Amino acid sequence: MGDYIALLKPRVMSLVVFTALVGIIVAPGGVNPVVGFIAILCIAIGAGASGALNMWYDADIDAVMSRTINRPIPSGRVTREEALAFGLTLSAFSVALLGLATNWVAGAFLAFTIFFYAVVYTMWLKRSTPQNIVIGGAAGAFPPMVGWAAVTGTSSWESFALFLIIFLWTPPHFWALALYKQGDYGAAGIPMMPNVVGEASTRRQIFAYSGILGLSSLLPVALGFSGWIYGVVAVALSGYFVWSAYRLWRADAGTAMRQAARRLFTISLSYLFVLFLALLIDNLVFRMGWL
Repeated sequence: MGDYIALLKPRVMSLVVFTALVGIIVAPGGVNPVVGFIAILCIAIGAGASGALNMWYDADIDAVMSRTINRPIPSGRVTREEALAFGLTLSAFSVALLGLATNWVAGAFLAFTIFFYAVVYTMWLKRSTPQNIVIGGAAGAFPPMVGWAAVTGTSSWESFALFLIIFLWTPPHFWALALYKQGDYGAAGIPMMPNVVGEASTRRQIFAYSGILGLSSLLPVALGFSGWIYGVVAVALSGYFVWSAYRLWRADAGTAMRQAARRLFTISLSYLFVLFLALLIDNLVFRMGWL
């Protein structure tokens, strides 16, 4: 059972579920708690299905990378056929249940998210272009839009703002990891940005994306669906993120650069959680009258 749970990438799933939950709560109109729970469950299962399909297809490169070599398939605890069947079954179940429990716009969003991650990113972009993370990052950015659609039956500029924040966060997050894991990606033949264009260009692009991310983090305030609590957190948190990206850009090559990259990657792990938590608290305090 533990190996099948590992196929779902539970650490990645937890962030997906949380951002989707924020999308559900922040969306106008509200939703029945039981329906909301089913929606979150379906999004979690769909995210897990994407992870299983990713591990099925990437079993060959997982076997040569130090951080993935102990995953269930390369370690021999689960076969590729079992992972494929598991992922397809969960995909169909999650999409059908979400469509029936909420609406088919949300179901279609979830289906497209799974397709985008498993097919567009995993099977096509990941091994073919250094822009794999940039374009493929859309898959991880859809969950709040799925949650929003589960409540409203549609998308909006507000839900797109949440999408954009996650989309712009993805390149700095993964490129920082790639800077100090270049050997792994090189051995696996994955054209990550540092391996293709070099460290200097990658660091410049990380800083550029971080700056745009900082600006996009203020969109909830500009669009009027957050208040000063979120605004203060967004300014402080994004300012620290951009400063860390700047330090990486200006760091000396070698050990100092790798340490700065690891530091930025560590910061990025909590960035989205804290930002979306601030949006959730802001919404509960002001829109729901807790203050």
